[in-house]
Amino acid sequence: MTDYSKLIDAETWAFIDRTNSFYPPDAVDHSVEEQRRTYDRMCREFHAGYPASVTAADSAVETPTHNIPVRIYRNAEPNDAAVVLYFHGGGFILGGLDSHDDVCAEICERTGYEVVSVDYRLVPEHIHPAAYDDCRAAFEWAAKTYTQPIVLCGDSAGGNLAAAVSHTTRGHARAPIGQVLIYPGFGGKLGQGSYVTHAEAPLLTVRDMDYYKQMRSGGKDVSEDATFAAFNDSDFSGLPPTVIISAECDPLSDDGRDYRDRVLANGGKAWWFNEPGLVHGYLRARHTVGRARESFTRIVDAVRALGKGDWPY
Repeated sequence: MTDYSKLIDAETWAFIDRTNSFYPPDAVDHSVEEQRRTYDRMCREFHAGYPASVTAADSAVETPTHNIPVRIYRNAEPNDAAVVLYFHGGGFILGGLDSHDDVCAEICERTGYEVVSVDYRLVPEHIHPAAYDDCRAAFEWAAKTYTQPIVLCGDSAGGNLAAAVSHTTRGHARAPIGQVLIYPGFGGKLGQGSYVTHAEAPLLTVRDMDYYKQMRSGGKDVSEDATFAAFNDSDFSGLPPTVIISAECDPLSDDGRDYRDRVLANGGKAWWFNEPGLVHGYLRARHTVGRARESFTRIVDAVRALGKGDWPY
């Protein structure tokens, strides 16, 4: 059993305690409606507001069967080098345009890039591949709507989805020029590495992950489906320059390392940060926890660099 008292500092414990005050450890035992109410309330309480230079407008991506809501963030002093397509976290069950609203606004403010946040369909109402299909459709819309290169970015479930889009758009005329993946999961093997040492990590456990996986798959065999989990793909060549940021105290941390290694082994560019003492979901701690603040700066710097076509790693 990992001794988190030695890994996690007082600021981060305060963030964990505040999060748990909204979102109890046994939340996966509650109904989806209860989980969403709790998560949405927590996100509202953590919302840090908008930087003064940023405005946002809601729009939609039209598909033959439904509209996908998006929120578009613009900076008063825009940087037209790239546009960012952002996919939110929430275990494929939770979250939406409001849950990561301030995060997207701050990425917009600090990079100058226009940021498009995608409100993909959630499970259990819409099992896999609905979320992926929406993210891919949003990419196709962005490729037609914007002349700027596209950078993909997402956290947790959104990092999984961003990678899925990167893997399936290789060879596309407007393939993404970079991806920034924040504590993502790619379908690593349970029973080894961080899935064992951090099986009971604060804010995300292996039990939570198994619940999300079963809910998302709807009981289907997804073991060979690269749009479900990137590690199901046998080909890691031709991917865009990739920056992965993991939390040390997270069952998913080794997924970041292993994804980097597969990209490098296939001749691509990839860099992995494993943030010491941080936990899954720490984006919400970026204003109260020094380590999270520093990591968010690394995230913003990565988005900015990839958008300009730079590789400073």
